[in-house]
Amino acid sequence: MGRPKKNSVEVTEIKSVVKISPSEPSAKKLVAKKTANAAVAIAPVVEKAQAVVVRATSAVDIQLVKITAAVKKQTEAKIKASKPKSTPTLKRAALTASNKVRVEKAKLTTIKVKLRDAKVALKIAEAQSKTAEVEAKAKAVVAEFEAALQAKTGTDLQKALADFEKTWSKSRERQVKAKVKARSTKETNKAKAAANKLAAKIKFLVAPKKTVAKPVIKKKVTKKVTV
Repeated sequence: MGRPKKNSVEVTEIKSVVKISPSEPSAKKLVAKKTANAAVAIAPVVEKAQAVVVRATSAVDIQLVKITAAVKKQTEAKIKASKPKSTPTLKRAALTASNKVRVEKAKLTTIKVKLRDAKVALKIAEAQSKTAEVEAKAKAVVAEFEAALQAKTGTDLQKALADFEKTWSKSRERQVKAKVKARSTKETNKAKAAANKLAAKIKFLVAPKKTVAKPVIKKKVTKKVTV
C-alpha cells in the first residue's frame, strides 16, 4: 500500500463552511447610513433595537471565527488519524474535533436566528417610530393651522361684520323704501278720500238753496148762532 492521500472531502468541507456561512453585513455600517440619512433624532426604542442587531452581528462574526478554527483543527486531526501509525488517541481527537465543529455550527445557527429576530424587531421599531413621527408632524401641522386661524379671527370677524353690515344696510334700505311706498300710498289714498269728502261738503254748502213756500194756514172762523 502506498502513502495515503489527503482526504479531498475534508478540504471541500472546509471551503463549504466558508461559503455556506458568509459573514453578515455589518450592522454598524447599516445603522450609520440610516443615521446619516435621518433628519430627526433616533427614537430610544430604535436605538435600543439597533444595539441588539450590532451585538448579534458581532456574535455571528465571532462564531464564524470559532468555526473556522474548529474546522482547521478537525482537518489536522483527521489527517493525523488517517496515517498508518495512527493511534486510538489520535482517532479520538479527530472524532472530538468533528463534534466540536458540529457544536460550533449549531451555535452559529442559534445566533443567526437571534440576529434575524433582532433585525425584525429593528424593522418593527423603525416602523413604529416612523408612525409616531408622522402622527406628531400631522398634529403639529394641525396645531399650526389652528393657531393661524385663531390669529386671523379678529380680522375675519371685522370683515364679516363689515360685509354683514353692508348687506344688512342694503336689505334694510329696500325694506324702508317698500314700507315708505306702501305707507305713502295708504296715506295718499286716505288724503284723497278726505279731500273728496271735504269737496263734496263745500259743494253742498256753496250750492244755491231753493226757497220752499210755507203753506198758508187758514184760520177757522167760528160763527155765532143767534137764538
